[in-house]
Amino acid sequence: MTIAASYAEFAAREARGVSPGYERLALAVSRDEELLALLGTLPPDKRQPNLLFGVVRWLDGPVADPAAFRDFTMANWSAVEAELRTRATQTNEPGRCAVLLPVLVALPQPLALLEVGASAGLCLYPDRYAYRYGAHLLGAGEPVCECAVTGTAPPSRLPEVAWRAGLDLNPLDVTDPADVDWLDALIWPEHEHRRARLRAAAAVAAAEPPLLVRGDLVDDLPALAARAPAGATLVVFHTSVLYQVPAPRREAFAEQVRGLPGHWISNEAPEVLTHDGLPEPPGEALYNVLALDGRPLAWTRSHGQAMTWFG
Repeated sequence: MTIAASYAEFAAREARGVSPGYERLALAVSRDEELLALLGTLPPDKRQPNLLFGVVRWLDGPVADPAAFRDFTMANWSAVEAELRTRATQTNEPGRCAVLLPVLVALPQPLALLEVGASAGLCLYPDRYAYRYGAHLLGAGEPVCECAVTGTAPPSRLPEVAWRAGLDLNPLDVTDPADVDWLDALIWPEHEHRRARLRAAAAVAAAEPPLLVRGDLVDDLPALAARAPAGATLVVFHTSVLYQVPAPRREAFAEQVRGLPGHWISNEAPEVLTHDGLPEPPGEALYNVLALDGRPLAWTRSHGQAMTWFG
């Protein structure tokens, strides 16, 4: 897919109806030959819309108006390029816990959670957040993760977590204001509810910072998994991470995680991991496939805002 096509697809499938500002920006970039040429000088994993828009926001650039965005980006390209080359999209959306919860509570308790691509580790606290599934409220306090559920009953309890750890090439420190500010910059501009949720989740995590290990998802996974306590069910999980990993490494990871004791929860776009016989998605938007041990269970939206259970 060309860079122009990837921005047009982002506008149509991810931003439309979710972020009018980013839909406008992505369409403008998709038609801007000069900006596309600059993006073309970057490695493929550094060209994506979320990263570009997040970097411009991080640099206090304008994202509400495409013309102002273009002027800022072109005038400050050296600074934008430097950030693009060193940063990664590490969207640490605690709302994703809402779609993981029905699977987590169905496993033998207590759990030893190991998140791959953990960013700052905010999705390692599903037992500490509150949830609203339609009219059904579960848990107390902040943040509240809201999710529309179709095809299954919402969970009726929270999981028991005995151990939590994360693996990431560049783990972020939830106690470092600069790292939390970068996570804030990755949130889409209209999404004040997500911004508030991020800050509330960061406060939860900062009170008991997670074990985060800098490492590779294939080479360093077995050693970290071996640190999980006996008597707890190991759960290796990840959401919207593997699209950033080259296909051969994805396959090596899948083989590696299948060989570990415990369970594997994946929540990735349908083209990232192969699943046979998937039903049609509920709409034209971009959906992830939630799967347990390689068995697909549901369509989910990328920020955890909705899930549609299969059959």
